[in-house]
Amino acid sequence: MKWDEFFVTGEPMIYGAMVSIALASIGIVAGLTYFKKWGYLWREWLTTVDHKRIGVMYIICALLMLFRGGVDALMMRAQTAAPEMKFLDAQHYNEVFTTHGLIMILFMAMPFIFGLMNVVIPLQIGARDVAFPRLNAISFWLFFAGAMLLNLSFVIGGSPDAGWSAYFPLASKEFSPTVGNNYYSIALQISGIGTLMTGINFLVTILRMRAPGLKLMRLPMFTWSTLITSVIITFAFPVLTVALLLMMFDRLFGAQFFTMANGGMDMLWANLFWVWGHPEVYIVILPAFGIYSDIISTFAKKNLYGYKSMVISMVAISLLSFVVWAHHFYTMGQGAMVNGFFSITTMAIAVPTGVKIFNWLFTLHRGKISLTTPMLYAMAFIPIFTLGGVTGVMLAMASADYHYHNTMFLVAHFHYVLIPGAVFAVIAGFHYWFPKVFGFRLNEKLGKLAFWLIAVCFNITFFPLFLLGLKGMTRRMYTYSAETGFGPLNFISFLGALGLAAGFIVLVYNVYWSFRHSPRETTGDPWDARTLEWATQSPVPAYNFAEIPNVKTIDAFWFSKIDKKKPIFEGKLEPIHLPNNTGKPFVLGIAFFFLGFFLVFSWWIPAIVAGIGVLAIMAAMSFDRDHGFIIPVEEIRQTEKKLRGEPV
Repeated sequence: MKWDEFFVTGEPMIYGAMVSIALASIGIVAGLTYFKKWGYLWREWLTTVDHKRIGVMYIICALLMLFRGGVDALMMRAQTAAPEMKFLDAQHYNEVFTTHGLIMILFMAMPFIFGLMNVVIPLQIGARDVAFPRLNAISFWLFFAGAMLLNLSFVIGGSPDAGWSAYFPLASKEFSPTVGNNYYSIALQISGIGTLMTGINFLVTILRMRAPGLKLMRLPMFTWSTLITSVIITFAFPVLTVALLLMMFDRLFGAQFFTMANGGMDMLWANLFWVWGHPEVYIVILPAFGIYSDIISTFAKKNLYGYKSMVISMVAISLLSFVVWAHHFYTMGQGAMVNGFFSITTMAIAVPTGVKIFNWLFTLHRGKISLTTPMLYAMAFIPIFTLGGVTGVMLAMASADYHYHNTMFLVAHFHYVLIPGAVFAVIAGFHYWFPKVFGFRLNEKLGKLAFWLIAVCFNITFFPLFLLGLKGMTRRMYTYSAETGFGPLNFISFLGALGLAAGFIVLVYNVYWSFRHSPRETTGDPWDARTLEWATQSPVPAYNFAEIPNVKTIDAFWFSKIDKKKPIFEGKLEPIHLPNNTGKPFVLGIAFFFLGFFLVFSWWIPAIVAGIGVLAIMAAMSFDRDHGFIIPVEEIRQTEKKLRGEPV
C-alpha cells in the first residue's frame, strides 16, 4: 500500500486535523510529564474499577464525540447554506454525514447515557458498586477502542461513506472499495461487545444488588428505565454483532451475504440493521425518560404522577420497539399487508409515549416548580418532543411516507425526537448530578444562557427542514441549484447551527468557570432531592455509603427528611470491602484496537498476533483471584467528617 493510500490526502481540512491531533497529543504527553501525573493517571483512572470514575470517563469521551459530531454537522450545514456551494465535494460530504450519524448516536448519546448510568444507578439502589466491576472496566475500554478506531478513519484510510445505516450494495466492496466501511464493521463490533457487557452488568446489578427493602416498585424512574434498557440491549445488540460480522465477511473474505447475486440479499442487511436499529433509538430515549422523571419530580416537589403507569408504558415501549423496524423501508416493495402491519405497530408505540407526557404534565400541575437549569431542559423537552412524535405518526402512515421518505422532513423528525429526547436529557442529567460527582454545582446563569441558546437555536436549525422536506429537498443532497428555492431556508438552518455551537461552547465554559469559582458543596443534597444518591456525601467516596440504607417506601430519602421516624440509616459502621484496581481491561482495549486496525487493512499476520494477544489477556484475566481490600471503620469516619466539612 502506498503512503497516499494509507493517509488521507488532498483535503486541507484533513491536513489541519492531522496537525491538530499531533499537537494535542504532544501537549497531553508534555503536560503529564511536566506535572508528573503519569502515575496518578495510571493508578486513579486507567486501572480503575470504580463505577463513578468509569462513568466520568464515559462522559468525557461523549463530550469529545459531541465536539467531533458537531463539527461534522456544521460542515454539512455550511455546505448546504447556499446553492452551488464548493465547501465539500460529494465524496467528502458522504463521509461527513455518515460519521456524523455514527458518532452522535453510538459514540456520543449512548456513552453519555452509560456514563450517567454508571455514576447514578449503584447510588440510587444503595449499592457499593455494580455487580461486575472488572467487566464494567472492560466494557468501557472496548467502547473506547471502537470509538478511537472509527475516529482514526478520517486521517488514515478514509471514513465510511455509505450512510450511518450502511445499506448494501452501497456498502459493498464494489461500490465502496476503500477501507472506510471496514472501519464501520469492525469498530462497531468492538464497541458493541462492550455495550452488550454493560447491558448484562446493569441488568444483574439492579436485580440482585438493591438495598434492603428496595422492591422493584420502589425503584427511582431512572433505575427502572435503565433496567428496561438493559433488557433491550441484551436482546438487540447480538443482532447488530451478527450483521456486522457478516458485513466483515463480505468485505474482507469475499462472502456473498448481502450481494445482489450468487444467492445474496441486500435487504437482509436492511432488516438485520433495523431489527437492532429501532430498539437502539429506545436504548437512548428510555433512560432519558427516566432522567426527566427524576428531575421533574425533584423540582416540582411532588411524587411522580402515575408511577405504575410510567413503568407499564416503558415496558410496552420496549416490547413494541422490536416490532416496528420495517417502517424504515416502506418504499422498498414489501407489499400493502406488511406495510399495514408495521404502520399500525408504529402508531401504537405513540400511545405509551403519550401516557408518559401526561404523567409529566400532571406531576407539574400545582407543583412548587423551581426553574433550575436541569428543569428548563426537562420542560423544553415536552413540547419539542411532542412535535417530533406527531411528525413520527405522520411518517408512520405508509401511503404518506412515500412522499416524506428520504426527504429533509424525515431528517427534521428524527432530530426533533433525538435531540430533545436524548441530548437535552443528558445535559439536564449532567447539570443535575454534577455536584454529586465533583462536589460543586455548575453556575446557574451560564447554564441558563447555554439552555436558551441551545433550545432556541435548535428550532431555528431544524424546523426549516420540515418545510424543505415538504418542498422536495431529499436527504444527502450535497448541493442544489438556485432554481429549487431551497437556499433561504437552508441559510436560516445554518445560522441556527452556529447558534447551537455557541450554546455548547457556553456549556463547556461553564464547567471551567465553575471549577474555578463555584463554592464547594458539603451537604450532599444541593437540590433538596428525593432519591438515595443524594443521601451520601458529595463528592461520593469510594465506598458510596458509609452504611447501606434501609428502604421502606418510594422516594425513601425524601420521606426520611420530612419524617424523622423514617430514617434510612439505622445500623452501625462496619468495615467495607472493595475490589482492587487492575490494568488488564485497559491493556485488553489496546489489544482489541490493534486487532481491529490490522483487520481493516487485511494485514493478516499482525492481526493474528494481536488476536493471540487478546486471547492471552482474556485467559490471564480468567485466572485472576482478586480478594480486594478492606476500609476500616476509623478511616470511614474520618472520610465522612472531611466530606461534611468538619475538622478531622
